[in-house]
Order: sequence, then C-alpha cells, then structure tokens
Amino acid sequence: MALVRATHRYARISPWKVRRFADLIRGMSVENGLNALRYLPNRGARIIEKVLKSAVANCQDRNARNVEKLRIVDARVDGGPMFKRVMPRSRGQANIIHRRLAHVHVAIDAPEVKSGS
Repeated sequence: MALVRATHRYARISPWKVRRFADLIRGMSVENGLNALRYLPNRGARIIEKVLKSAVANCQDRNARNVEKLRIVDARVDGGPMFKRVMPRSRGQANIIHRRLAHVHVAIDAPEVKSGS
C-alpha cells in the first residue's frame, strides 16, 4: 500500500471554511469525492477539489493503473500562520484582526504504486 499525497500550503482562507469539505470526502473513492465537491458553490470546496485532482495526477505520474478505484485515506486541513492587522476602535483602542491561512493535505491509497522516491 502506497500513500500518494498532495498539499496546498499557505492557502489564503480560514481553516474552518475548508475543514468541513475535507470531512465530507474523507474515506470516499476519488470519483465520488470529486462528484461531491463539483456542485458545491463554496470557495473551500474549490481548494479541496484542486488538491484532490493534484493527488490523482501524482498517482498517474507514478503509473497507477486503476485511477477510478483509488480511495481518499486522509483529507485534513491544518492552520497556518496568521497575518495580524490592527483595526482602530473608539477612544484610542485597537482590535487585532487575524487573517488566517490554511495548509490543506490530501492522501490517496494507491495499492499498485511502489512506495519510495
């Protein structure tokens, strides 16, 4: 069993907005996962869909034969660094605004692909 991975680091979206779509496709086949994400109107779904397509392309690059039978083993979204901005408030106070970034990881189980580099 070889895991083929794809990541999108420093995605300019909050991890909360993407994590629900990662939870949606985890454990599905690749074909079902792409179909589930295709008709969702959210930007987070587009990001996960692109990373999933990249993982499938990585499988094809490693000569996986049955691309339609691949399974999504791991789909997770981690928090990245934050941009910190200051918003002026009344009476000389200031609020800190956190512009969040996300790291998106997708792993596919490709049984006939040899692991290694």
